[in-house]
Amino acid sequence: MRHYEIVVLIHPDQSEQVTAMVDRYRSMAEKNGGKVHRYEDWGRRQLAYPIMKMHKAHYILLNIECDNEALDSLKHAFRYNDAILRHLILQRDEAITEVSAMLRSEEEKERMERGGDRVIAMEEEELEI
Repeated sequence: MRHYEIVVLIHPDQSEQVTAMVDRYRSMAEKNGGKVHRYEDWGRRQLAYPIMKMHKAHYILLNIECDNEALDSLKHAFRYNDAILRHLILQRDEAITEVSAMLRSEEEKERMERGGDRVIAMEEEELEI
């Protein structure tokens, strides 16, 4: 089975039905032994440019592991669902389970910009001295 990262943009009027839609897509992915490694609901966000005269969309991120048959059924479901404005499916080498950059807190983002773990290690050494 292969690992995939999926981002789905859902019509903003369908925000109430997002959990039901995601549950349906999860069951499709988990068919035949697949797994959902990460699910993130990024919420309603402004689009960079209008899609089908929409300026906002509800963003969903899924990292899944599934076979080709399940992936084809997901693609088919995305293509023929009018509530889905866009979808992107990327093949990954391994399962990604950590929190995405979109959901990290501001403090974590600043720490990563300053040098990540090195800064934390240096701060800990300074405290010991």
